[in-house]
Parts: sequence; C-alpha cells; structure tokens
Amino acid sequence: MTMITETHTLSVLVGDHPGVLQRIAGLFSRRSFNIESITVGRCEQPGLSRMIIVTKGGLPQISQVIKQLEKLIDVIRVEHLNANPMVSREMAFLKVSAVPEQRPEIVAAVEIFRGDIIDIGTGSMIVQVTGSAEKLDALKQLLEPYEIIEETRVGTIAMARGMR
Repeated sequence: MTMITETHTLSVLVGDHPGVLQRIAGLFSRRSFNIESITVGRCEQPGLSRMIIVTKGGLPQISQVIKQLEKLIDVIRVEHLNANPMVSREMAFLKVSAVPEQRPEIVAAVEIFRGDIIDIGTGSMIVQVTGSAEKLDALKQLLEPYEIIEETRVGTIAMARGMR
C-alpha cells in the first residue's frame, strides 16, 4: 500500500515562552515527522508568537499531529493553511562571486527574478530574493556559474487569504 505524501503548512499560535519551540519540535520528532521548514516570530497579539511549520505526510497523519499540537498547553490555535487558499513565500540571500565585468549580467538575472542586490563588495555581491522555493532554486541555478560563495534561506512564511 502506497501512502500519499504531500506538503502541509501549519500556522501555530503559541505563548511566547522559553521551551515552546523545543516542545513542538519534540512532538514532531516523537511522531516521526520531519519539519521541512519552521519560522517563528512575533504576531499581532502581544505575548504570543506564530510558528509556520511545513512538513510532509498523509492527511490522516497530519490531522493527528494537529490534534496533538492542540493538546500542548502553550498552543493557542493551530490552523492547517492548506485547507483554504493561502499566500506563502520564502526568502534567500545568495553571496555570489562577482568581478566588476560580471556585475551587469548578475544584476540583469536578479532583476528578472524581482530580486535585489543588497550588498556589493570588491569581489562579491549579495542578492536577496523572495518567492516560492522553485523560484529561489531557479535563480540559484542561474547564478551557479558565477560561484555561489554562501547561501542562507529563511523557511516558509504563510498566511490564509481573506478575513478569517
């Protein structure tokens, strides 16, 4: 029997306390789920934080994880963002080796992807780009011939569309 595995994005509203992230990561670990991406930050309510967790699994398993999350004392609310239309983005910084003669080519490539050059050094440039993972991967592939010195990616951030 083949298990259907798909990507799921969860929005988890939690109390802003030490150890909350560890407890949530531990729950995923105990359930044998890998966290593909996790971002945590302040939200619209003082004293609370919002975690955006991306994981893979079948719908029955994700439903079980959501139920387990809702039982944790520091969890206020869990929303399965895939259940409705949502907006999601990732962000990446790419430090690219760039001698002055190569800079116009790199700038042109970055502009096509609606990215920004956020730093220029004597032998390198730092590019910032936001969008889907596929978009970030495509720009990275385009810049690889120039030598990518360093890459930093931020996990997915997401929000449900509409007034919910």
